[in-house]
Amino acid sequence: MKTILIVEDTELNVDLLRQLLEEEYNLLVANDGEQGVAMALEHKPDLVLMDFSLPVLDGYEATRRIREGLTSTPIIGLSAHAMESHKQKAHDAGCDDYLTKPIHDELLFEMLNKYL
Repeated sequence: MKTILIVEDTELNVDLLRQLLEEEYNLLVANDGEQGVAMALEHKPDLVLMDFSLPVLDGYEATRRIREGLTSTPIIGLSAHAMESHKQKAHDAGCDDYLTKPIHDELLFEMLNKYL
């Protein structure tokens, strides 16, 4: 079973992702960017879902740090911002792709199928 690390501080979003994914994937959850980096480097998940508005360490810096240690692990950014500049900032930090919240089930599964 593939492992997905969810780095998200909003409980409602975590619950939604759990409902969508927990039957098919092993899920790990980090509630801030620093914890996300530590868990990613320790557990080496098959994919990371990364929010950007996080306490302690924002998702952009967390992505950069994860990318230093896990060069080929897919990282999908999650954000409420749909502007192209936010997508570019996520890509520059090391994200492979980007999903806008609220997350649409079909788009999420398309991305998971693409990267896993």
